[in-house]
Amino acid sequence: MAMLVVPEVFRRTWGIDMAPFWPRAISAARETHPGFVFMAEVYWDMEWELQQQGFDVCYDKRLYDRLRDGAAWRVRDHLAADLHYQRKLVRFLENHDEQRAATTFPWPMQAAAAVVNYLAPGWRFFHQGQLDGRRVKISPHLCRGPDEAPDADVRTFYDRLLAVLREPAFRNGTWDRIEPRPADPGGAPGDGTHDGFVAHAWRGVAGDRWVVVVNLQNREGYCRLRLPFGELAGGPARLDDRLGNETYRRDGDELLGPGLFIAHRPWQANVFQVTVED
Repeated sequence: MAMLVVPEVFRRTWGIDMAPFWPRAISAARETHPGFVFMAEVYWDMEWELQQQGFDVCYDKRLYDRLRDGAAWRVRDHLAADLHYQRKLVRFLENHDEQRAATTFPWPMQAAAAVVNYLAPGWRFFHQGQLDGRRVKISPHLCRGPDEAPDADVRTFYDRLLAVLREPAFRNGTWDRIEPRPADPGGAPGDGTHDGFVAHAWRGVAGDRWVVVVNLQNREGYCRLRLPFGELAGGPARLDDRLGNETYRRDGDELLGPGLFIAHRPWQANVFQVTVED
């Protein structure tokens, strides 16, 4: 818990003044090991302060809390932060302190939270046993745990998600937020469920395009997404869902104008690879 030795926290806890510790410690370590990476386990909304004290990356507890609470608009607000700051955050769904993701995020809520979490900019942190859906929280002082059969649905999902994360765009591409807009399912007026979505786009250095969209609510939802890919104008486009097996063909002008129409089940997510067709 790196924030416990920040001077104001130390003073508040112990009533003792101290000089800043981390800037000196990090500087001294890098004199010998200049490539060493410092990751702060930090809560209490002190991520920015620890970044300023020299940490390369910090736990993103705030995003974890907002995903756990299922408030999509709060997640969108969080992802509107400065991109330089976000790239130095560590996204996680469980760790040695928190409860297991499989118990905190009932399936398929966990899948929806994972897509938002791990396909946002920043570092990605996976905990031992998370990819198999383990449910028993183990004390870090106990170097063993009970045998738990892997959850096949969880394992299959994470296999697909990790395959997506291996794509270069999600490592060194550029990221944009997409604001979900009201949709009109079946010709009816927008029903407000667009507010339960989170969406963003990635563009790889090789020009590949990706759209991530998640229904972060426990009900069916509808929205439209205006895609930030101007080269789609005037022709057809193909969208291949890399979390599933579906392929859709849409008019490029529609994707740029009214926007891509999305109709989702509760907690459904798509990761579309978008291709311009001849």
